[in-house]
Amino acid sequence: MVAISFGNQVFSQANDIVLRNASLFINTPYKAHTLEVNNTESLIINQEEVDCTTFVEYVLAMSLSNCHTKTTSDSAFVNYLRCIRYRDGNINGYTSRLHYMSEWIDNIVNQGLVSDITSKYGSSEMTLSLSYMSSNPHYYAQLKNSPSNLSKMKAIETTLNGKKVRWLPSDSISLHGPDFIEDGDIIMITTNIKGLDIAHVGFAIHNQSNELCLLHASSRHKKVVIDSQPLKQLLIGNSKWTGIRVLRMNTSHP
Repeated sequence: MVAISFGNQVFSQANDIVLRNASLFINTPYKAHTLEVNNTESLIINQEEVDCTTFVEYVLAMSLSNCHTKTTSDSAFVNYLRCIRYRDGNINGYTSRLHYMSEWIDNIVNQGLVSDITSKYGSSEMTLSLSYMSSNPHYYAQLKNSPSNLSKMKAIETTLNGKKVRWLPSDSISLHGPDFIEDGDIIMITTNIKGLDIAHVGFAIHNQSNELCLLHASSRHKKVVIDSQPLKQLLIGNSKWTGIRVLRMNTSHP
């Protein structure tokens, strides 16, 4: 059994393939916008610097490759990464990338790569109302400088809006988390920021006190860490974080 140590805490991985791969990134520097390097959309792979989303994407692609092809081949990893990051795995410009995490979830659930655990166990339901990107194009060079991309993004938001999804509000989450959350599950943190759905992502991991923690690429810590604060405390400490959605990698898929 392999273990991850963080400060005075030791976390057992229990041979979990997702946590084994996630642990390889611990202390990797955090850097936003590593995918915004070309005017022409292409599959960027930069495992030397990650943000919260690219960290999860790389780990999930590695783990799916390990689990389903019994190999660490570059071709399998690249194929899974493309299928995770782009709508139906097709790269066709900036808006083919899955920017809204609710669509990102749907994309990989529909491919059978992960299961939406909160669709079964979520205690509450929310209706998606997405507009953040089209309302703030100045934050995105590919929208700010392209009326065509901006129009396409508005259309994407329209197709997603009105969809109902299940989630867990912060006040329903204890220090130990719901019993159904397993180490290695993907934790998606929901937000009250107008027009946005998910603000942060990472992996579930329980500490020695069985408190639910987050293994994530942290902008606060400037690197990938197992956070010393339980997820419950992180949620309490951020007024813009409202709860979570939970995904789990499938060990078999079509």
